[in-house]
Amino acid sequence: MRVAFYAPLKAPDHPVPSGDRRMARALVALLERQGHEVRLVSRFRSFDRDGHAWRQMRLRTIGARIADRLGRRLDREPRPELWLTYHCHHKAPDWLGPMISQRLAIPYAIAEPSVAGKQADGPWAIGFAGALQAIRTADVLLPVTAVDAEGVVAALRAPANVRGLPPFLDAAPFAAAADRRAGHRAGLAARHGLDPARPWLLTVAMMRADVKRESYLALADALAAVRDRPWQLLVVGDGEARGEIEARFAALGEGRVRFAGALGEDALPACYAAADLYVWPAFREAYGLAMLEAQAAGLPVLAYAEGGVAEVVADGETGILVPGRRLDGFVAVLRHLLDDAGTRTAFATAARARVLADHDLPAAAARLDRALALAADVHARRRRAA
Repeated sequence: MRVAFYAPLKAPDHPVPSGDRRMARALVALLERQGHEVRLVSRFRSFDRDGHAWRQMRLRTIGARIADRLGRRLDREPRPELWLTYHCHHKAPDWLGPMISQRLAIPYAIAEPSVAGKQADGPWAIGFAGALQAIRTADVLLPVTAVDAEGVVAALRAPANVRGLPPFLDAAPFAAAADRRAGHRAGLAARHGLDPARPWLLTVAMMRADVKRESYLALADALAAVRDRPWQLLVVGDGEARGEIEARFAALGEGRVRFAGALGEDALPACYAAADLYVWPAFREAYGLAMLEAQAAGLPVLAYAEGGVAEVVADGETGILVPGRRLDGFVAVLRHLLDDAGTRTAFATAARARVLADHDLPAAAARLDRALALAADVHARRRRAA
């Protein structure tokens, strides 16, 4: 099938790395793996970070113009047979897909749709209305978390076309890295001055001046409470808040924290495989692709139980999720996991198995194939009823 692919928040070839970009790339790769011909049809970014009505109106206007031009261009052979939008929500609505798919008379699907009802009358009201209209237009919707699915179903008049697509990845590079753990650990020890005899903690996250910074500062507070344990932390990530974050972590003592900066995706499996515990407060995390990657490499996770984190971390099985942003609870669990290598090992084994069973490519491919078939069927029935 010829698939027109569009990501209004961040295109898969966007220069700034993020979990959203990784997931967009993973979705394209999965489609191509299944034999579909995927074309990135637009890099138009409809993202409004701060909630300005004038910006949303301008983006809506620009989107309509792009949709008109792009629709005319795509209405030629070889025409796309399906439009797939990745990640549509109030901060990044899809102003293109509904108009173009209607013009071309092709099925329209959205992966990772999100409806936050409280935004209907807030600063993102225009973006919310645009995202809701797109979601209600789509022939099939693929929410990635139960939280998103509940919001989407509540917003639909007929929610029969909702099919879950849990976060997924290609587990092979991470599993291979786990099998070479000793070598990766030795390499990272030499590169970053880490002591292989100590437990290694790992965090992989951008250093944006938003909720990511909040999570980093909360992590620093938790680590300050366990300075009596001989851990070291490796941080992978970069961004505008790096200076502030490094200053806060410096108070933990010399030699405790190593900053690796931003690394390429191909370098991440080794970091996960070499560490002993992934730690991240995960404030307002949609689900946390890095935590899924960590588990694929056999790394247990400690996080707060927020957002869709429970979709990728099985509490008490592949890691521990602490409810309520309770610092004392987070610290207590961190101390326990630092002291109990046996529990970490059991979590690691379960984590690898769970990712392979539920989040690897074969499971995702089967779900996606069924969803695309449903999109074609719903589209055909809607056209017959029109």
